[in-house]
Amino acid sequence: MLEVKNLTKVYPDGTRALNNVSFTVEDGEFLVIIGLSGSGKSTLLRCINRLIDPTEGTIILDGRDVTAADSRELRFIRRKIGMIFQHFNLVDRSSVLTNVLSGRLGYLNPWRSVLHKFPGSTRKEAIQALRKVGIEDQAHKRADELSGGQRQRVGIARALMQDPGMILADEPVASLDPVLAHTILGYLEKLNRESSISVLCSLHYLDLVQRYATKVIGLKDGEIVYRGTRDDIRSMTDQQFKEIYGEEAERVSAGTLSHQDNISGEVAP
Repeated sequence: MLEVKNLTKVYPDGTRALNNVSFTVEDGEFLVIIGLSGSGKSTLLRCINRLIDPTEGTIILDGRDVTAADSRELRFIRRKIGMIFQHFNLVDRSSVLTNVLSGRLGYLNPWRSVLHKFPGSTRKEAIQALRKVGIEDQAHKRADELSGGQRQRVGIARALMQDPGMILADEPVASLDPVLAHTILGYLEKLNRESSISVLCSLHYLDLVQRYATKVIGLKDGEIVYRGTRDDIRSMTDQQFKEIYGEEAERVSAGTLSHQDNISGEVAP
């Protein structure tokens, strides 16, 4: 279980990215975070695994205080939190297999981490992770030889190598076409259902939110302005919609948003 209590993040330039944010995520939930670019979605996800240190508030994961953890305990906590990035965050010149194996670095002795010395059993696990996302045959290619959808599947396989209880996905399909977006989110949904891995995922597209979320929170200017389920999203009122996306935003079809001249299905920043 994840508990976020009164979380605030103020950056050195004075920007208040999060303001008194509180919510809980039960084990096995698929929480989607919605909101405009700059609403605090990425900051929130990165505070949960302390890629960004919050200014105030508390994050409790399975009884452990993430915000108070020292470097040694934080390393242990991060083992169980997989991270998937919008722009993949792969080492392009390394092989797909090496990128996936890097997800296991937190479990190795420091000298093995530096030398990338992986036991044979760990390599077998990496191949199995690639098999789960359907690209086992790409294991020995360089990461930069893959398509965007394949690269994101490498990111998922890398997260699986951590044996995570939770996956944080920071707009994982923002750079993919709609078909690939469903493919990637389908893999995350399968892991969520079959392995009871909690998923926290930021998304722009409401049709995807309706399809995959079990619970939804909406952020605006760093504050939670909406809470609901996928069914609530389907019946969202115009007023609720505008509280999240602004008065000038309009829904032009089910799950599609319009903001000024943008009708691509994504709210423009």
